[in-house]
Amino acid sequence: MKKDNKRREALVYHAKPKPGKIAIVPTKKYATQRDLALAYSPGVAEPCLEIAKDIDNVYKYTAKGNLVAVISNGTAVLGLGDIGPEASKPVMEGKGLLFKIFADIDVFDIEVDAKDPDSFVETVKNIAPTFGGINLEDIGAPEAFEIERRLKEELDIPVMHDDQHGTAIISAAALLNALELAEKKIDEVRITVSGAGSAAISCMRLYHNLGVPLDNIYMFDSEGLLTNDRDDLDPSQALFASEARFNTLAEAMVDADVFLGLSVGNIVNQDMIRSMAKDPIVFAMANPDPEIPYNEAITAREDIIMATGRSDHPNQVNNVLGFPFIFRGALDVRSSAINEEMKMAAVKALAQLAKEPVPEQVNIAYGATRLAYGKDYIIPKPFDPRLITTVPPAVAKAAMDSGVAKHPITDWEHYKDELRNRLGEDNKIIRLLLDRARLDPKRIVFAESDQIDVLKAAQYVHDEGIAIPVLLGNRDVILELKEEIEFDADVEIIDPKSKEEMDHVNKYAELYWKARKRRGITFFDAKKLMRQRDYFAAMMVNEGDADGMLSGHSRSYPSVLKPVLEVIGPAKGVQKVAATNLMITSRGPLFLSDTSINIDPTAKELAKIAQMTATTVKMFGLEPVVAMTSYSNFGSSNNPKATKVREAVSYLHRYYPDLVVDGEVQADFALNQDMFKSKFPFSKLAGRKVNTLVFSNIDSANITYKMIKELEKADNIGPIMLGMSKPVHVLQLGASVDEIVHMAAITVVDAQKKEKYGIQEFSK
Repeated sequence: MKKDNKRREALVYHAKPKPGKIAIVPTKKYATQRDLALAYSPGVAEPCLEIAKDIDNVYKYTAKGNLVAVISNGTAVLGLGDIGPEASKPVMEGKGLLFKIFADIDVFDIEVDAKDPDSFVETVKNIAPTFGGINLEDIGAPEAFEIERRLKEELDIPVMHDDQHGTAIISAAALLNALELAEKKIDEVRITVSGAGSAAISCMRLYHNLGVPLDNIYMFDSEGLLTNDRDDLDPSQALFASEARFNTLAEAMVDADVFLGLSVGNIVNQDMIRSMAKDPIVFAMANPDPEIPYNEAITAREDIIMATGRSDHPNQVNNVLGFPFIFRGALDVRSSAINEEMKMAAVKALAQLAKEPVPEQVNIAYGATRLAYGKDYIIPKPFDPRLITTVPPAVAKAAMDSGVAKHPITDWEHYKDELRNRLGEDNKIIRLLLDRARLDPKRIVFAESDQIDVLKAAQYVHDEGIAIPVLLGNRDVILELKEEIEFDADVEIIDPKSKEEMDHVNKYAELYWKARKRRGITFFDAKKLMRQRDYFAAMMVNEGDADGMLSGHSRSYPSVLKPVLEVIGPAKGVQKVAATNLMITSRGPLFLSDTSINIDPTAKELAKIAQMTATTVKMFGLEPVVAMTSYSNFGSSNNPKATKVREAVSYLHRYYPDLVVDGEVQADFALNQDMFKSKFPFSKLAGRKVNTLVFSNIDSANITYKMIKELEKADNIGPIMLGMSKPVHVLQLGASVDEIVHMAAITVVDAQKKEKYGIQEFSK
């Protein structure tokens, strides 16, 4: 993507549809006068009086216990430097967003106009009663050290400067596992460090606490090696001053066991890597460009164990593995601090998690056959769902053991259940979908590229590496629209009605005619049809000239489905294709079938729809938990509409006993775990969180998904075609740009799956 386009997209993202990235959302009812009287005067006086009696009641009656302040003065913002408190606000809002989506922690971002440590500390102390914890962010060194030290001493809530400790905690976990794989002892390794800012200092402090001797650490800043005869070092740097006299970083890397980079890109070369000791450990964490590019480093040494700060290489040192979960554990025991014991507990929990078998959901998300502990997997992935139930309990227990927890946990299994239920899957599933598509983008035909929203979506997937778009439609219109939206990439354009495509039209027409000549199609008919974009696009996919196709933005669903079914058709064993919609709801992802194709399926067809939907759910890395819905519950009605669902369930139980499916059941019972378990404890669904609803007819399915979409403002992915032999998906009429992008990613992932595993058969 051109820099100007990327800049514009970033600005629009932050400005529209309303400015900023976070908002305040009420957590209590407020519809009636009675609700408002409880929320404010006079009802609000009662919790005020209870808190006045016992200040700890503030955690019982207010949001303090789940509220963190992300605070900065804007003196060291990302790679932008001292840009001021107002300019730091987008970053602080972004940090708040990460707290929420990874650990369900609410955030107020606070930007303080104070460079002087005394003034900054006084400001934070004065507002601290509002919060359950303080996350300091993007504060320049050495003031950051003094500010954090004083606030930790003077406040009785958790305080952490993530810039210092986040990188230290994550990289320390990676270091422990790297040393184990390299069969090196931590008290014997020699470490060379490029960078002497707050993050590097914090890393070395933590590594020292883990056992690295101070004499084995050689730290460089922009002036050279930190030595004990330099008079320009602050106290935190002086701790790592050395008696050695290395003149250059290259000299200090000879025979070094570990290189840690927290400085600037491209200052290390292959010869420097080759000079290191056997099985070198290289953490090149400058962003966006590491101290040495990943590919150059692994080419220089086959025995290297490499980590960077980038997501496109193995072993990303990402602070999001730490701060949300550390604060989660600290808040949940009302810790008065985040101490060394808690940080060390996080290090060891992360290191151990990397050694555990990786859930298939994570393998799927990262496009891996099987992630396993080793040189390319020494720390967990950010989207590993086990992080929420691994790191917070370890941190909470360390807080209890070290005496800083005011509200100890007694039932750890219940606590882990609470952690699981905090998040669901919400928008993570979309991020995982897009990331997985990026791993192996496929050629996708956008059959209506002369529609501006379709072209915008094609531009997005091209610029983000999600897919390789093929633009199908009126060439002149496409070129004009490309210029209008500044889509200047060299992307293939195909106009089936142009003279340039006559060879393809003739080729596809002959193939289509041969396939359907006994169904009333003449060659003239075939040639005419091939000049229509949906037939042409479908033939491209059928003949392997493209990997998948998208259409339907400007035409009705049935009119697009007909050519697709005629040209490509269903997979082996599928009599009728179907469609499911994925709704990203407040309770997590919910698949609804069949929303678009089968008007009144038979019992056996319902069973097939459920089976095909379950296969698609697995494609997202989720275990399908399927409720076959009806207006009745388990035989309460003998109407044919209810017995049809019952027969479908019986069929599934007989032929697919491992599938978690049951019914017939009313939708409210299916979605309410407690109500369902109390009434129907005998069911396969009892105690399970249903993520898939199969409806008895298209009316109920289509109405339900559209109601959820409008009432919940839920993100929608779909309709996702089920049972096709090739990756083809049909958009809803008038789909938004985001919806088209999501469907393009689905098409790519569908193509990846079919390429890897072949076409799914549904033979029973």
